[in-house]
Amino acid sequence: MALPVTLSIVTLSMRWCGRLCVAALLVLPAAPACQAAEAAAPTTGEAVEELRLETSDGIRIAAWYYPAPADTKAVATVILVHDLEGSHKTVDALARNLQRAGCAVVAPDLRCHGGSGSRSAAQAGSGGRSDAVEPRMLKKIDLESMAAATGGRLRDQSAMRGEIEAVRSWIKQKSDAGALDIDRLCVVGCGLGGTLASMWTAADWNWPPTTAGPQGQQVRALALISPVWATKGVSMSVPLTSDAIQHAIPLMVVAGKGDRDAIRLFDQLKRFRPGKWFQQRAGLPAEKAKDLEEPADGTAFFIQIDTTLTADKLANDSDLKVADQIKTFFALALARKPE
Repeated sequence: MALPVTLSIVTLSMRWCGRLCVAALLVLPAAPACQAAEAAAPTTGEAVEELRLETSDGIRIAAWYYPAPADTKAVATVILVHDLEGSHKTVDALARNLQRAGCAVVAPDLRCHGGSGSRSAAQAGSGGRSDAVEPRMLKKIDLESMAAATGGRLRDQSAMRGEIEAVRSWIKQKSDAGALDIDRLCVVGCGLGGTLASMWTAADWNWPPTTAGPQGQQVRALALISPVWATKGVSMSVPLTSDAIQHAIPLMVVAGKGDRDAIRLFDQLKRFRPGKWFQQRAGLPAEKAKDLEEPADGTAFFIQIDTTLTADKLANDSDLKVADQIKTFFALALARKPE
């Protein structure tokens, strides 16, 4: 017998740029509280390409590229970052759903995860996967290295380039060749991957322009699924000092009921953007900032789903339609003229 699904629909409409009006629906399914199994990845025929990248500290990174459907221009170029102890496989269903929605997606395996290498393997000269290093044993320096994007004046020659920056460099090469559009760059992070994605986004906004043009501030939207506030010495409090996270970048938080870290983060965002927030909590009426005329004029969104799932499992459950919510949010953000 099929499980009942309750839909709460919020219609958003706005004018963000010239005559462009964006109308969208945020569909918020309520999943049974007992539902905890990860949805199986769909068996589809969409193209997926395995990439081999490398960080500045010599770690070989496996990543998977989900191109937009053939003969179509990607509506967004997306970097998708999995949670601690996950891999591209644990967010594969979300990546494929975004792909079918018209996005081009790159999902890396973070160091010591999936098919990627480790620091010890790089130091040994192999760069390959070291089974002796478990993800849960990673330290603060390892996590910070994943989100690193700094050192020097020229970004393409930066001294510290972690996993996310390695993906961005690959996207830029494809963009320079006309195959992708880095000007439509959006980022999705799950669990601790959301914290790392926020750290990297803040670093992206720190790169100053050169005489050749801009080399930073390329992220146009950030979606966080069950973001972790703090663990292993890394914390959301660091990227929250960045103007990018405080004010500049449209940001959406998606979480299940009872996710205190997500609520804490959005409460902070509401303080930074007192007139620009909108939230839909499970089982409650939608709320918005007092001076916000249209919900879609906001830049900070909180979508709470009636489920106990978190991070990769929440993202990968196709029944919860997280990909639809993310695509809607990206459409709104990309229609907005960059500040």
